[in-house]
Amino acid sequence: VQLQASGGGLVQTGGSLRLSCAASGRTGRGYRMGWFRQAPGKEREFVACITWTSGITYYPDSVKGRFTISRESAKNTVYLQMNSLRPEDTAVYYCAADRDYGGYYYATESYEYWGQGTLVTVSS
Repeated sequence: VQLQASGGGLVQTGGSLRLSCAASGRTGRGYRMGWFRQAPGKEREFVACITWTSGITYYPDSVKGRFTISRESAKNTVYLQMNSLRPEDTAVYYCAADRDYGGYYYATESYEYWGQGTLVTVSS
């Protein structure tokens, strides 16, 4: 499985961005897909998760109501729509795939495959 994240960039506070994660290889049914982010000097943190088959979503309180994760099966792509962006959202964003639901959806160690990251910078 290979993941290619894209869509990052520079945006002002209050703006929006949509990240994409194109998956190649054996993904889809039985997988859950996640987005994480890592700011300079901080640990990688959970941002959103979606189960591929049923479309159930999970978010931490820090992004709930502002971010939306979705998937498009025909394109094997997962999206992260980010609205009302804040300077504290600045980070490198990574998409990830978990093939076996082998742990907590919010834990980095649950995900076997990772994309290369895309930088999101929110200016104040």
